[in-house]
Amino acid sequence: MTKVLLINGSPKAHGCTFTALSEMIKIFESEGIDTELIQVGNKDIRGCIACNHCQLHGKCVFDDIVNEVAEKFAEADGMVLGSPVYYAGPNGTLKSFMDRLMFSSNSHNNMKVGASIVNARRNGSSSALNDLDKYFAANGMPIAPSTYWNITHGFTADDIKKDKEGLQTIRNLARNMSFMMKAIVDAKANYGLPKLETIEYTSFTDGKEE
Repeated sequence: MTKVLLINGSPKAHGCTFTALSEMIKIFESEGIDTELIQVGNKDIRGCIACNHCQLHGKCVFDDIVNEVAEKFAEADGMVLGSPVYYAGPNGTLKSFMDRLMFSSNSHNNMKVGASIVNARRNGSSSALNDLDKYFAANGMPIAPSTYWNITHGFTADDIKKDKEGLQTIRNLARNMSFMMKAIVDAKANYGLPKLETIEYTSFTDGKEE
């Protein structure tokens, strides 16, 4: 069965972000997509220290929820990131989580579908959404589209339920993402995944021409 992971980057397990993600879960389930909601915004997650342990041993040196999710992500067909907006950006805990997850699991991200949603009381949403989508764009993951920006507005979960246009956008996002995940699963079975070049690196370590 096609599966998607939904990552709640809010420290509030049942707040605005959860309410928006729950709207997507309803659509995913109606489309026959297996879903798992994972709470990370209230976890103690430190940032990447660029030690390259994951490249040598296949998992992050800090054995926490990042490694737990990496195993689940290897078997999933897509991922949704949800975050509140802090200073026109996503939750810092979510960013630390994604920095480590994507770097330590980049060998099996290709052609998994990604989508991000953010919630703000008022402003800063577009830049926060852009920050999260970059994780997908740089890791071979097609980004699902919707009919407007994937943004809800409100200060409480009840506010989100009143944002009819925002929730409509989120539902359309889930429908499009469901279609893309199913299509890629079918294409993978029939044609296989694209072959990627991974050998060339532009690194001017000594500042000199050879």
